[in-house]
Amino acid sequence: MNKLLKDKSEVPSFGREMEKISPFELKNRLIELADERIRKSTRLMLNAGRGNPNWIATLPRETFFLLGKFGLEECRHNLNREDGIAGIPQKEGITARFEQFLHDNSHAPGCAFLAECYKYMTSEHRVNSDDLIHEWAESVIGNQYPVPDRILKHTEIIVRDYLAQELCAGRPPQGEFDLFATEGGTAAMCYIFDSLEQNFLLNKGDEVALMTPVFTPYIEIPELERYSFKVTNIPADSMSDDGLHLWQYSEKAINKLRDPSYKALFLVNPSNPPSYMIDEKTVSLIVDIVKRWNPNLMIITDDVYATYVPGFQSLMAQLPYNTICVYSFSKYFGATGWRLAVAALHRDNIFDDLLKRLPRKRKSELQKRYGSIRNDVENMRFIDRMVADSRQVALNHTSGLSLPQQLQMSLFALYSILDSRSGDKFRQGMHSIIESRLQALWKSTGFTLLPDPTRAGYYSEIDLLVWAKKIYGEDFVDYLKYNYSPLDIVFRLASETSLVVLNGGGFDGPEWSIRVSLANLNEEDYTIIGKCIRNMLDSYAEKWKNSLPVEV
Repeated sequence: MNKLLKDKSEVPSFGREMEKISPFELKNRLIELADERIRKSTRLMLNAGRGNPNWIATLPRETFFLLGKFGLEECRHNLNREDGIAGIPQKEGITARFEQFLHDNSHAPGCAFLAECYKYMTSEHRVNSDDLIHEWAESVIGNQYPVPDRILKHTEIIVRDYLAQELCAGRPPQGEFDLFATEGGTAAMCYIFDSLEQNFLLNKGDEVALMTPVFTPYIEIPELERYSFKVTNIPADSMSDDGLHLWQYSEKAINKLRDPSYKALFLVNPSNPPSYMIDEKTVSLIVDIVKRWNPNLMIITDDVYATYVPGFQSLMAQLPYNTICVYSFSKYFGATGWRLAVAALHRDNIFDDLLKRLPRKRKSELQKRYGSIRNDVENMRFIDRMVADSRQVALNHTSGLSLPQQLQMSLFALYSILDSRSGDKFRQGMHSIIESRLQALWKSTGFTLLPDPTRAGYYSEIDLLVWAKKIYGEDFVDYLKYNYSPLDIVFRLASETSLVVLNGGGFDGPEWSIRVSLANLNEEDYTIIGKCIRNMLDSYAEKWKNSLPVEV
């Protein structure tokens, strides 16, 4: 729709027209509305619609730039021409030159941390120091293709440690996870869907389950013509005794997974929105169902918000055989522009086993697809097929995440690992930022926020019908449902208050819920947002009261 709303009377019909639009596309319309409003006033637009954090982790970035200086020195050590051409890093003697560099730059920002990273890798993992420093020098300069293409050797060691700490609560399962470094979590999602379909592990019309509310691409991708999966939602619709959302899953809903016709389960954990970790009871139930009822279930879990829940344990730790885990570094370290993520798959996994069980005809087709890479395609692991598929197979030799990206990923991971050993200063700071914003939002609404150890709090989902009923009663709820589209409030907030939030219904959450990102505005802004939301609800109530017949 090209036109902007000219007055409030157009909101209901406009809202109904936009109900099928993805909330992230709808966000652009809302920004237009808010922008139109601020051009006519001195009000600032508050965009709480997208989860791009307004913070960064400084130390791993300082270290990256310091390594850039070392990398350039290494290039000039080999060849240094007056016309600005230098060589490339050489491995011979590089450890001694690196240690001298640390000594000469001991007061530079990031140097002490870089020395800690070096010590961690050489002492705890006993890696060859020349190999390590050469990888870092080449990575910061970016003069080579990624080799190995799936992920660099030392990057994989570091990120494995990080995932064991953050996603497995320091208790990873036996065996090793293989990692595929990707251009952000969204690329990992695309590669997983693509390779599942290309390798006949999921086919058109297959039944899959989706734990909702959920990040919208997990809703929209299965509906594409290429996939056309039959999707069953498993809603987080559990309520407390006094009618408040717990954002957890009922046993009845989870038990649907007992049916082996469900081939795959997709989830975001902690959820997006409403930003709650799946509780232990539900995880135990899923584990039991997989082991007793549906052992071939393929689980794809997106755990980008894991670091915001103390003691988080991913399904990759509980069900390593069945699970592919997607993890992105974007939110915790303020690095959405870096596009850093990994897909993690245990060496012993259902995906490889299902490939071995494919009919002969399918194996023959896959031999043709991947035959240019290797002769024994039948022994090619699923994660390596993902790497090949990410470059249309024919460009497999140029696949992989760029070296500078992998180096920055390594430094982010090392930062968290070493921070956990020295007081968790960064983690505590991150949690305090999110918590203070969450409390500011809810306090200013006047609504009740239940304490909950499963809450990540990166987003907050507010179901307006819950509070409409609690504050004004069931008749008011009926009035809202009858007279307005669920999108009405997000359009009114944008057009009347220059506030951008997203509709929770677009994430397959409660239709009348709104999703507020707590990542990208300041604490005082969330006080304003909370007041605006409450004032809007009260304005609907005032209209309702005025519509009631006058008692004589």
